[in-house]
Amino acid sequence: MHTIAGDTRIEIVKGDLTKEKVDAVVNAANNSLLGGGGVDGAIHKAGGPVILEACKKLGGCETGEAKITVGGDLPARYVIHTVGPIYHDGNYGEALFLASCYRRSLELALEYNISSLAFPAISCGVYGYPIPEATHIALSTVKSFCETNKGINLVRFVLFSKDIYATYESELSALDVP
Repeated sequence: MHTIAGDTRIEIVKGDLTKEKVDAVVNAANNSLLGGGGVDGAIHKAGGPVILEACKKLGGCETGEAKITVGGDLPARYVIHTVGPIYHDGNYGEALFLASCYRRSLELALEYNISSLAFPAISCGVYGYPIPEATHIALSTVKSFCETNKGINLVRFVLFSKDIYATYESELSALDVP
């Protein structure tokens, strides 16, 4: 399923982020950038030790920010590491931090002439962000950014579970309604 925002095709697929043949994959990282579980662990494992070595030189990353490294053994040339918020109750700026993850990742993509990138569902795993809210923030932030910025041809959301895919599918349909 897909939509168009400006010059950008926004897609959702069910799959494995580490196998995506795009210019960059986005890593849902922790503040240390030194690996972890979920998407972060999978990217570090599939990409090999060169990603960890590159991350060690970055000095960590603040929540809502993004940093970039090489892709190592991944099909993607780059990894954009972003740190999503841990969800408490929605009263600690979580929505602003999550939107910033997507926006900062897209800004880095433009800075590095990345024309295709793939996102996971940031903060929807162990960080506990409610999936419907996180999905709305992800898709609306990316769509808005792509409507006003040129240079990114493809943004793909690569979703691991059927449940998250179904939520993205529903939200994408709602965003397409004029």
